[in-house]
Amino acid sequence: MKTDATQHSLQERYGPLLSMSHLAELLHRSPDGLRLALRATDGYAVHINKAKIKIGRRVYFRTQDIADLLRNWGEAREQIQ
Repeated sequence: MKTDATQHSLQERYGPLLSMSHLAELLHRSPDGLRLALRATDGYAVHINKAKIKIGRRVYFRTQDIADLLRNWGEAREQIQ
């Protein structure tokens, strides 16, 4: 798979998995606010939840999937403008 700059940067900073607090930091949200937002069944929550994995009681998000989401979201916003 092709590694883009966003994915490389995120993996270098956070590793292959992002914790809830890391994802909240990346999205400029509080961890509790992000946790509540991810309960929604529409919008970006659906896409982020697809990247979610649980290890025991801890919740993580695949860095590659989040990078793809951010890149695609940025491209979609550019097309709208």
